[in-house]
Amino acid sequence: MAARATLSPGSSPPMSSSLAGINDGVSVTLSPDAVPFSPLAPGDREEMGSVAGQFSHYASKLRSLRAGDPASLKTQLNLLFDQLISENYSPNHNIRPEEVCALLIHVTRLVPLSQEHLVVKLCQLTHHLLNQLQVIVDEQTLDVCVCYVVRALAVCSLWTHSEVLQALSTLIYGNGPRCNRHLIELLGDGGVLRLYSDPSQPDMELRRAALTCMANLCLGVPGQASLEDPYRSVCFRVFLQTLQSPKPPDAEELLYCTVIQGAVKGLQSSLCGGKWRFGGQEELGALLAVLKRLMFQGCPGVCVEWPSVLYPAPLPQYETCSTTKPPEPPQNPPTQTSGNKKKKSRGRGRKGGGEDEEREADPRLQRGGRGGEAWSKTSVLPSPGVPSLYPLWKRSSSDSEFSDPEGAAHSKLRLFHGRVRQGVLLCLLAVVKAVEKRTLYGYWSSFIPDAPIGGPPPLTLLTVVLKDPSPKVRACALQVVSALLDGSRQFLGVAEDLAPARTSYTPFSFSLATAVRELHRSLSLALLAEASAHTLTQIIKCLAHLVCNAPYNRLRPGLLSPLWRQIQPYLRHRDVNVRVSVLTLYGALVSTQAPLSEIQLLLTHTSQEMGLSWRQREGFSSPHTPPSHKYHNSHTPRGSHTPGEEEPGVPWLLQLCVSLVTQPRDDQSDSEGPGGGGATALEPSPVRLEALQVLAHLVRGYFPLCQACLCELGQVSARCLRETDPSIQLHGAKLLEELGTGIIQQYRPDNSQSESCRVPISQVVQFWVDVLSGPLNGALQSHQHPTLQTSACDTLSSILPQAFTQLPEKSQVLCVTVLLGLTYSDNSLVKAAAVRALGVYILFPCLREDVMFVADTANAILTALDDRSPNVRSKAAWSLGNLTDTLIVNMGCVGEVFQEELSDMLVLQMLQSATTAAFDKDRVKSNAVRALGNLLHFLSVSQLTRPGFQRPLEEAVSALVTTVQSEATMKVRWNACYALGNAFRNPALPLDSASWSGDAFSALCCVVTSCQNFKVRIKSAAALSVPACRHCYGDAERFGHVWHSLAAALEHSEETQDFLEYRYCSSLRHTLTHTLTHLLRLSQSQDMPALGMSLVMEEGRGFKEHLVKYLRGEGGMDGGKRGGGGGTEGVGETEGGRGETEGERERKGEERVRTLGETLERLRSLCVDGEEDGDEGRDGGEEERSALVVVAFLEDVLRSCEELKVSHSD
Repeated sequence: MAARATLSPGSSPPMSSSLAGINDGVSVTLSPDAVPFSPLAPGDREEMGSVAGQFSHYASKLRSLRAGDPASLKTQLNLLFDQLISENYSPNHNIRPEEVCALLIHVTRLVPLSQEHLVVKLCQLTHHLLNQLQVIVDEQTLDVCVCYVVRALAVCSLWTHSEVLQALSTLIYGNGPRCNRHLIELLGDGGVLRLYSDPSQPDMELRRAALTCMANLCLGVPGQASLEDPYRSVCFRVFLQTLQSPKPPDAEELLYCTVIQGAVKGLQSSLCGGKWRFGGQEELGALLAVLKRLMFQGCPGVCVEWPSVLYPAPLPQYETCSTTKPPEPPQNPPTQTSGNKKKKSRGRGRKGGGEDEEREADPRLQRGGRGGEAWSKTSVLPSPGVPSLYPLWKRSSSDSEFSDPEGAAHSKLRLFHGRVRQGVLLCLLAVVKAVEKRTLYGYWSSFIPDAPIGGPPPLTLLTVVLKDPSPKVRACALQVVSALLDGSRQFLGVAEDLAPARTSYTPFSFSLATAVRELHRSLSLALLAEASAHTLTQIIKCLAHLVCNAPYNRLRPGLLSPLWRQIQPYLRHRDVNVRVSVLTLYGALVSTQAPLSEIQLLLTHTSQEMGLSWRQREGFSSPHTPPSHKYHNSHTPRGSHTPGEEEPGVPWLLQLCVSLVTQPRDDQSDSEGPGGGGATALEPSPVRLEALQVLAHLVRGYFPLCQACLCELGQVSARCLRETDPSIQLHGAKLLEELGTGIIQQYRPDNSQSESCRVPISQVVQFWVDVLSGPLNGALQSHQHPTLQTSACDTLSSILPQAFTQLPEKSQVLCVTVLLGLTYSDNSLVKAAAVRALGVYILFPCLREDVMFVADTANAILTALDDRSPNVRSKAAWSLGNLTDTLIVNMGCVGEVFQEELSDMLVLQMLQSATTAAFDKDRVKSNAVRALGNLLHFLSVSQLTRPGFQRPLEEAVSALVTTVQSEATMKVRWNACYALGNAFRNPALPLDSASWSGDAFSALCCVVTSCQNFKVRIKSAAALSVPACRHCYGDAERFGHVWHSLAAALEHSEETQDFLEYRYCSSLRHTLTHTLTHLLRLSQSQDMPALGMSLVMEEGRGFKEHLVKYLRGEGGMDGGKRGGGGGTEGVGETEGGRGETEGERERKGEERVRTLGETLERLRSLCVDGEEDGDEGRDGGEEERSALVVVAFLEDVLRSCEELKVSHSD
């Protein structure tokens, strides 16, 4: 039966006589123009029984109509439009988008613009089909239909424009970039959308529809280009202007809310999926200011003078109280927009949420913490002039003060205000994601409070979290806070309040620390008051973001302990998502800046107080326990104990997570659905996965507390690996890897832990024997789950080297064989993990001297270096660097025997592959150059004299020189400088005569004077100090060039454009001085002119000052220490002899003075020899005079050292 057409609000013209035949109710008025009735065939009846069949039937009838038919065409179009509009469609009705597009193109040719009622119905049909079927029209349909509706807006009466704009918004949804032909008509100067969206437009419905069109134009679709920036900026300015404009005095509040929602949605569409590109700080500050104002839309009692622009500032901006009277609620708010016409859906893809919306609109259905009665008991009515968020509609003592229509109107108004606040917060979330973090830090004080300093509290996001009556709005505010906190570790890292508070001024670090404490306080209060499971999950996630980014090692202890205890009851919440988020928060607590002493105490706490709190969760309520969390019919994991009943020294969190992973649950949560119960049913998979991650974090950060349960945790991992769920298997393997890594950390040479506190080697060996004989083998061969194979390879690489040596031979062979085989896997992730594991094994003492294993590993690595995947090549280069490290170690341990046993052809292949890899991506190049340096160091005299090695040798050195001088990352250049220094250690290399040696020295000299990165300068200076003989530096000209470069670098060692580089100044000066003294020690008579000239100039005076400090043991140590395990940048840069005792510095200083004294004596003998030989000529005399200058310089330096020593002793 045909449905009556729904017209837009507003005055409609009287029905024309030509439309008298339109279906006006249940019956159809017959006329001579009506189509004769004909019964349907049985097959047609079956086809008509489905929605898709009915659509096809009516669509075929429409397609059979032709423009210019008799007068019955209008009646038929009305009937068919009504039939199509009356159906409820869904995307699963098997109606193809092509059919819809073809139908729309056809009907636009049938309906003339003069028939305005048909135009309206056509627009309604367009919106109805595209909206319910979720169809995005193709380019041809878009062009035809948009041309039609644009002409309709120009020709048809104003009363039709609302429906026409609605159809336009549906057509252009996700098609903004395809509307290039029409953008000038829509968004240009005088464009129809610009006209209708202007704040001066009196018709609010048209204004809302135009804003919706602009929002859909800006909407980006993944994989497609976005709207051009000029038009996007036009839309942005319109949206911002709409939000900044005040509400017209005669506008209905509900309609005004829809206009605000349209503008906010448009802003969100403009910002989503891209970076901020709408101007500078002024535009951003204006947007943030208006969004902050609208965060409190519809909250009576918020009477403040809002700033029009927020400016970035380190101090909070407090809103000033307004002297105006608080706004009164409207006396007679409208119950509906206009008339009794049927309300149509305006958006795309709306889903039912009526029950939630009713709860938000009715205060009696709100949670106890923010409902009318509960809030009024805990809130005090504000004094005049003090901002209050206590809703006026919740302050009445009786619901009878309003009549039923008035109460419904107020509820609807609250609902619309809540939607506005929710949309504004979602828009603010898009702003936070689009704007660079560094830019947003200046606006933190406007949205994140610090401690109150007197006067009214500031209105911030946490005010919304604590006071807003809508759980959806509170959840959105929490998402914004989480987005602000996410990635803010560097910003919050400045916070510190360990020092006593200053009275004269408040440091920025203290303000940040206060903000962190205020976040803890506010979120803790929100956690206590919240009853909505979804919002509760958001609160806990927000706390997890805070814990991950706050610097608790710089804050006074006491923040984490209350939080730790407060979230314990929620471990047994009925909602699975809440329990998962609690475990996520515990994971953040045990991973942030681990190990923290406060967390260690909490993990080992076994007092009666904590045990009591656990018993309270078993059923004894507490005044501080929310009523909804008393755990009647709540989930209780079997096998959990109170901390007082746990094994001594075992963290209770570890026991809890193990029970969550392995023990069946006793009952079923409401949110888990039916059929999930049963005595043997385990926890839901998300809970078990999060518990495994908490175990991994716990082992990584607090391994000494977990090592007593090493075997038990190994059994948990084995159980997980035996399950069929790949995710559980994966996290079980990752837990094994963390256990192995924790053991390795205990046995590192720099670990200060006593040997008695470590896991005994025998226990480690037994642990790995059990693991290797368990289900890990199946994971290694699980070809259908490559991620699991990858994690299993990483697990094998975490075996302690000392334990691997004591493993049974079959276990060792198993590990090596499996890894060598997996390097030929078809999956790049598996191949990369296997190659990396071999790079770890090659460093094991029991394997590195095995020539056959070295050769097999080298062949596997060389094959992987040619892989198409950059990740595989990166891991292969790292492993090749480790393998060549092993070659250098074997040179000292085994000697020439190992060099002779290793195939020359294999060494040549490694040299050539490393040279090729040195021109790959930076992450491959950084380790390839490291391998080149080791190989050049490893080459023997016999290999260097072979013709086959000559060209590869030159290409290898040329690759290093090119990398040193390139614009690659500093890590790559650092490794290249180290590699050249490593090559210089090979006495077989002909540094004095090779054609490439000049380029190598020139590259290092260039870097030491011009590189912006001081760590690269340090390493280049250290490389120049490696050659042990004078002839390695070449002739006097090259020697003088090296000296002048080092002296100039020392003179300008404090000049840098990056302030962060100043921390390496001391190390740089130390290394430069060390290299210059090394050159002094090797210098000969032909070098004296260059040295003497330098020492009498300005750079000589600077060198003297630093040389005195160097001889006295002052200044930094060599900052160019090599980064282990993968050629990473060294972290051994130290300043001021950090880590050395006073006695050690004195001994080093005495040794340096003694060495310099020997150099002085040798140079004096050169002067004497020159006088005795009776050198004639200008050159001989110049060398003698220069030598005397150098001798006088050194005597002056030693004299200064003695004077300083005497003065300090006095």
